[in-house]
Amino acid sequence: MAIFEELKEIITRHIRVNEEDIKLESSLNDDLDADSIEIAEVVMDIEEKYGFEFSDEDTSNIEKISDLIEYIQKNI
Repeated sequence: MAIFEELKEIITRHIRVNEEDIKLESSLNDDLDADSIEIAEVVMDIEEKYGFEFSDEDTSNIEKISDLIEYIQKNI
């Protein structure tokens, strides 16, 4: 399964949003209305699934789903 599809599953598990509303250019905060707890849960699921940890600095630099995919690809 492609990373984007896997991310959509993770995101919909923690954020009340429909899968079809998740686009590469979507922002977790602005477009998907995720709060900090929901984002933390998404990050923890990603870390567990892909076997790496986000640094605080890297987490703050990720704005869009496409940034998240790029970060995952660099770290797996």
